[in-house]
Amino acid sequence: MNSAVERLPDGPYDAVWASPGRVNLIGEHTDYNDGFVLPFALPHSTVVGARRLDRPEWTVTSEQTGETVTFGPQDKVDGWASYVAGVVWVLREAGHDVPGAALTVASDVPFGAGLSSSAALECAVMAVLLDLAGIDLPMALRPRLAQRAENEYVGAPTGVMDQSASTLCREGHALFLDCRSLATEQVPFDLAAQGLAVLVVDSRAPHAHVSGEYAARRRSCEEAAKILDVPALRDIDPAGLPAALERLDDEVMRKRVRHVVTEDQRVLDTVEALRAGDARAIGPLMTASHASMRDDYEITVPQVDTVVTAALAAGAHGARMTGGGFGGCVLALVDADRCGEVEAAVRGAFAEAGFTPPDAFVVTPAEGTRKVG
Repeated sequence: MNSAVERLPDGPYDAVWASPGRVNLIGEHTDYNDGFVLPFALPHSTVVGARRLDRPEWTVTSEQTGETVTFGPQDKVDGWASYVAGVVWVLREAGHDVPGAALTVASDVPFGAGLSSSAALECAVMAVLLDLAGIDLPMALRPRLAQRAENEYVGAPTGVMDQSASTLCREGHALFLDCRSLATEQVPFDLAAQGLAVLVVDSRAPHAHVSGEYAARRRSCEEAAKILDVPALRDIDPAGLPAALERLDDEVMRKRVRHVVTEDQRVLDTVEALRAGDARAIGPLMTASHASMRDDYEITVPQVDTVVTAALAAGAHGARMTGGGFGGCVLALVDADRCGEVEAAVRGAFAEAGFTPPDAFVVTPAEGTRKVG
């Protein structure tokens, strides 16, 4: 497949910016609980070319679908273009004078696979519009704005991880993010030096973040935090988890809380292992994370569970679903020389189960939002 930059139609453009998709190494559904996450950026990106218009109007054309959507400052936009309109809206709400523009979008981030194609689009659009306006908004301030666009304009109750990863990640590193303070640390993640690789397996079981299931889990966490009298579930110490669970009457709520508290700790343990240069040690943490998502948060589906089981049986050091759940992708930590073997095992398991054949590719940590033209 050609890269997104190569797929962008010829201009002329006044500016061209790219933002990557992401995978979350560990730390699922902890972001909106003020917790910790550890994503890294994919080599796959969304690229937006922009030409300034002399009127307060925005048009956006998708290279992938050929569709063009036009909207003004007061228009409410639905569908994929709502992510673009949401960015225009949130920048104007924040007091930035955003010029009208003709935008063209090209992307090689798989859609609906849990790799944050929406955040990649938001962050690239924000970067190109700020460039056109001559506004030097620090990168660290952009994720919250992009998150607000997705929460309030699009209506998806996501946390800040996706936009932070797309904007702030650095090549060769994972981004350790405290979702409360927004403090970040670039953690070295050079697997090749240790003879390892991350194999991403797209289960081809699509998911949707705007679904009621995602919102229901967020509500459950917020209600539990109120009952436990803490600002967020991140404030429950793992040592105090058993006592906290005893204070909750609802078994489903107990399971949700247990996942979030233990997942936060797994992120911290993973960061410690990577700081120590021991990437193999994160394998069991990844597998434990998947079990928690499957049993306590109940967000996996048979396809992703099959990937994890088959990958581990074929020798993966660890494997877990990444993304919001109910489909999407699995990360497997494997010896670099066994990627093909693990992929073949997964394909065989899918064929036996009668599932749609999966897609698989090896990824290395890439750069966040950047100007490419």
